[in-house]
Amino acid sequence: MRAYTVAATAIALGVNSKWVDNVLSHHRVPGVLQGRQGIARRVTPQALLVLDVALKLVRALALPLPRALETAHRLIAAREDGIQLRGVTSIHLGADVKALADDLTIRLERAVEISPTPRRGRPRRK
Repeated sequence: MRAYTVAATAIALGVNSKWVDNVLSHHRVPGVLQGRQGIARRVTPQALLVLDVALKLVRALALPLPRALETAHRLIAAREDGIQLRGVTSIHLGADVKALADDLTIRLERAVEISPTPRRGRPRRK
């Protein structure tokens, strides 16, 4: 399964790695592969799309991050049908998920090219 580093994810989203790490530490995002302590997290394309849409919702609508993550996940699952906002009966929210995914793919290709490759093994001795 294809998955990306936190650094590549941060570059593709236009945020710093610390923001991505904090989000993944404090919130459950389906598609994030994480093992035990010391194993780097890997972000699948599905999880990356959820993070991207959630970030757009935070910036555009000032939604709190937990609600933005939940709304992003629902929007992506609904595809073209859109969703009804929880707690609001008269507002229907939709997104062009394919266009969002296509745009993210382009940004991700660039991010993979310029993101640092994580070192493996023990650190060098001084």
